Amino acid sequence: MTIRVLVVEDEEVAARAHAAYVERVHGFAVAGVARSAGEAVRHLAGDPDVQLVLLDMHLPDGHGLGLLQRLRAAGHLCDVIAVTSARDAEVVRAAVAQGVVLYLLKPFTFATFRSKLEQYAAYRTRLVASGGEVAQDELDAMFGTLHARGTSAPLPKGMSAESLREVVAVLRRAGVGMSATEVGERIGSSRVTARRYLEHLADTGSVERTPRYGGSGRPEVAYRWR
Repeated sequence: MTIRVLVVEDEEVAARAHAAYVERVHGFAVAGVARSAGEAVRHLAGDPDVQLVLLDMHLPDGHGLGLLQRLRAAGHLCDVIAVTSARDAEVVRAAVAQGVVLYLLKPFTFATFRSKLEQYAAYRTRLVASGGEVAQDELDAMFGTLHARGTSAPLPKGMSAESLREVVAVLRRAGVGMSATEVGERIGSSRVTARRYLEHLADTGSVERTPRYGGSGRPEVAYRWR
């Protein structure tokens, strides 16, 4: 059974990364990529067989929760995994209330992404295998699979979750592009170490790379939180 996935993400780099991640997970296939709420609605209107939506909360034409309300009102019962940097407790609460089955916070590694999709696939497998009516123990096992608490997915070798959080915090507070040297100074590490974390965040679509020109020599790379 292949699970068809619609990726809803406004940032081009992140959208491409998430679609590529989906294709790397066995049993999943990309049904399409929507860069706005409007595109998502149009896609689902023409493709009712989408089973899972990976939903960003910050879209150029509305909030992800607003899109979710529109989908439910139109009768779309596809499951939704929130893939977002939105950490506000009220947003999380509203997302759960509207049927979001899993919540994946940016930035994340491919291993974390794969783990969430595999949890969802295990849930779907149990749901399909249950047939008609289900007993209490079957329901408990089904929802336990969906919300199982596993160990955190590992970061690339030599990287720590604590340092990654520090880099993310620096970029989010800055609000502007920063070089690896500047980030390293803020977190008390070398430029090379800071650059490893920054490149990791850029590869996962959470950070945007832009050239910074000034003075003589080659331009340096600035990293800005999306």
